[in-house]
Amino acid sequence: MPEGDTLARTADVLGKLLVGRQVTGARGRPGGAQLERVIGQRVEAVESRGKHLLISFSGGLTLHTHLGLHGSWHRYRDGERWRRRTARAVAVLEVHGAVCVCFDAPTVELMDSRAVALHPALARLGPDVARRDFDARVVLDRLRDPARLQQPLGEALLDQGALAGLGNVYRSELCFIERLSPFVPLAKVADEQLLSLLERAARLVAASTRTGRRVTTQRPNGGTLYVYGRAGRPCRRCATLIESRVSGERPRRVFWCPRCQP
Repeated sequence: MPEGDTLARTADVLGKLLVGRQVTGARGRPGGAQLERVIGQRVEAVESRGKHLLISFSGGLTLHTHLGLHGSWHRYRDGERWRRRTARAVAVLEVHGAVCVCFDAPTVELMDSRAVALHPALARLGPDVARRDFDARVVLDRLRDPARLQQPLGEALLDQGALAGLGNVYRSELCFIERLSPFVPLAKVADEQLLSLLERAARLVAASTRTGRRVTTQRPNGGTLYVYGRAGRPCRRCATLIESRVSGERPRRVFWCPRCQP
């Protein structure tokens, strides 16, 4: 599933193409969002909120997409051949000289812009780690909610109600960098450790958003990630074999070093 850095970068790219320009063509999938309603309107903003993307129009409508596991936004020049089949397109927006296409996203909604603040998936989001005004202490307060204290650290980092934008790659990498087990309950992690992890998360996501490369290691020429996707391979710190297992209410595979993260 795309993480917050991917969505922030997507919002930046689409924003440069769309904002301030009039929609000359638009369509959704059959039976889906009635995007033809925005034809003739001007695109006012493109923004990411965690793993969600919002495109707002001058007529008071907003397009909300969530990419799920397999969705993505593409940009094309007029007449350029699409890299995926037309049947997989779930949202198409055309402006003069450019076409923006969303493929395979499970969530595509066109709503009244005033309803965005009340949307159940958007209203519950915690602070967005990709935003410049991200405040780690606000997230710390949310993680210290009594209802979350017995939650494993790795699961808490995926809780979009506490912290929006982190996904499976970052939760494994951040726990490794901070030498914390992803299975330790939040109650046993000191405030200073959590703040360090959250501040590092913001720095890593900002760097990835800026460069387009997701790098967590200090020496990327030797590999861009420490543990994610490296089960059975030697730890870059201590050479112990990396382990992995599926865990959590929404089963996701977590990776860790049993020696560096006891």
